Amino acid sequence: MTITSEPQTTTDPYVENLKSREIANGGNLANNYKQLIEKELNDNNALARHRDKNLENDTIEALKEKIERSGVEYLYYMVPTLRSRTVAKMVPAKHFIRNLESGVKFTRNALMDFQLDVFGNPIGADIHSKEFVAMPEPETFNALPWDTSVGRIFSTAYEPEHLPTIGGRPNAVDSRANMKRTHQLLKDVFGLTMKSGLEPEMVWVGDSITPKTIPGYNPAYQVEYLEGMRPIYKRIHEYANQLGFDMIEGDYEDKGQIELNWMFDEIEWTTDRMVTYRQICSQVAREFDVEASFMPKPFLGEMGAGCHHNISLWDEEGNNTLETPGVTELHLSQVGRWAVGGILKHAPGMMLIMASTVNSYKRFWDPGQFAPARADWGLDDRASMVRISANGRAEVRVPDASVNPYLSHSLLLAAVADGIGNQIEPIGPGEQGEDLPRTLGEAVEAFRANPFVQDHLPNELGETYAKMKESEWAQYCATVSQWEFDQYWQAIP
Repeated sequence: MTITSEPQTTTDPYVENLKSREIANGGNLANNYKQLIEKELNDNNALARHRDKNLENDTIEALKEKIERSGVEYLYYMVPTLRSRTVAKMVPAKHFIRNLESGVKFTRNALMDFQLDVFGNPIGADIHSKEFVAMPEPETFNALPWDTSVGRIFSTAYEPEHLPTIGGRPNAVDSRANMKRTHQLLKDVFGLTMKSGLEPEMVWVGDSITPKTIPGYNPAYQVEYLEGMRPIYKRIHEYANQLGFDMIEGDYEDKGQIELNWMFDEIEWTTDRMVTYRQICSQVAREFDVEASFMPKPFLGEMGAGCHHNISLWDEEGNNTLETPGVTELHLSQVGRWAVGGILKHAPGMMLIMASTVNSYKRFWDPGQFAPARADWGLDDRASMVRISANGRAEVRVPDASVNPYLSHSLLLAAVADGIGNQIEPIGPGEQGEDLPRTLGEAVEAFRANPFVQDHLPNELGETYAKMKESEWAQYCATVSQWEFDQYWQAIP
């Protein structure tokens, strides 16, 4: 296989198209993208437009037909939280028209999972905070395959229209809606669509699935161990396919760890499927009386649970702009190099999102386990943060199994926009890049110190998220572990 590491010198049609868009736009595309983020967030008519769209006759009739055909009697109106969980209200399905018009109301703290700081105070909201309105998105309706009398529908959070100044605006802490807005801006400003495919690794534990492994050998890819998980992966596939996934492959990664993949798609669908996949796995675990965990690093000496993001950028004609037309050897186009340049430049500040828990950073302290430690890239290089494993695909390897996929994709969108708009060249493939944070505490500091990250997330969202993670780090630092007892209990005779 021939590998090309130098920038392509031939005329790149995608670069020419971007130049034309910049001329038509009258300025730097990255700056235009940044300015529009704030404008979209301050749109007081956003809720009204959503309601009007929900109440179109075709929308109502289509949802009514789906509900009746599926036999759904109850609906979960769901909103993802900052910690990548989901909150919901259950409403009898017969009231769906009322909810299309009025949405459902939530206490503001719900978006922060009601997390308290080390002093017992709620983070991001308090007893005086106002409710938000969650407006359903009819196109996301599905019946739950394990109980088809219950359905789910994703919803977007808004400020109630009766509030002064902010009434009718998008709720700034809604990470899912933020990603959707910023992706639309990438399409509008750059003419580019981001698609991604995720690699969600996770660990399963239970008496019925405990493998008998050989000491000193890694069980990765072994059919025998995959066979032990056969009832579980078959049930996951069954449910996932019924919920609109296109499941494509899977493997056994380490003791109890499996990775099941579905076809890449536009990031709106990929991220919703990631959240849904976690719910599927939780349900399957209940059915088989086992435990399913997305903890990033449950065991030292064994593989961590990553969630690599394989991203690509597609123009309005359906061309993948990360590969140069006519070039067959492994390479990255000029547009792709700029995109990777933006990702690497802002990688340290984005780590708090990509590796979001105390446990996440244990992946980077376990040598030989394929977890990147620097902001670098390579052509089919598993040690790099960004790996070009195939033409047209950039594998971002720092996100782990606990990631909020809406936040991670939001920052990748912003970094790509900055890289392409400002033509940021990355270091050479294989060159040593900047060190990444190695603890959650360092990641909080890098997040707060990075003005780019602050400018490309809503202020309230970024500040609330940072406070949540500062509190998590403080609680961890205030916990006495078994390791400390083992080291110090009788350290001084």
